[in-house]
Amino acid sequence: MEKRIIECVPNFSEGRDMEIIRQITDSIESVEGIKLLDVDPGRDTNRTVVTFVGEPDNVSEAAFRAVRKASELIDMSKHHGEHPRMGATDVCPMVPVSGITMEETAEYARRLAKRIGEELGIPVYCYENAAFEEKRRNLANCRAGEYEGLRKKLSDPDWRPDFGPAIFNERSGAVAVGARDFLVAFNVNLNTTSTRRANSIAFDVREKGRNIKNEKGELINVPG
Repeated sequence: MEKRIIECVPNFSEGRDMEIIRQITDSIESVEGIKLLDVDPGRDTNRTVVTFVGEPDNVSEAAFRAVRKASELIDMSKHHGEHPRMGATDVCPMVPVSGITMEETAEYARRLAKRIGEELGIPVYCYENAAFEEKRRNLANCRAGEYEGLRKKLSDPDWRPDFGPAIFNERSGAVAVGARDFLVAFNVNLNTTSTRRANSIAFDVREKGRNIKNEKGELINVPG
């Protein structure tokens, strides 16, 4: 029987203090059976992307411990960085690797989200394949307004968190937990200081999309 493996790629809102990053990754590695694959801190973004894999229950526990540790060490009221963010642990996606379906992975993501909300008191939005409603599938929608607009967002009945209190947590912010496919991300340096132009280029690239086959074998274009 094929071993069930999930990858988790949490993004933490700290990319400069390596001691904080080390404590977070130590909490991940404290769970038996977890393999830490990569730690990628960014000074300008003040953000660190961590990648680890393991069996589903172990990954869920490691992710919870990491979110808890980040909430203890990172104060979002003092955070500045060149990347959209809304929480100490900004996003925490789970990715099916082997022996497990996307639907099963989404259930693990939802259970993790529920535990974070209940035990840590952090507002949680479920996105991508773990989303409970269509408008929350898109991470950008969940994160719109970022940390600075979070207090107002949480007071909007349409944007109550899926789990956790609809109360602004000044220190930890909120977190998006999801289940998705593998994602390739890269940075591009532009010879301009105009954020308008940069956003326009990013929009064009994203909306150009890619061709995939539908159920009939026909090529269709999808965003992303």
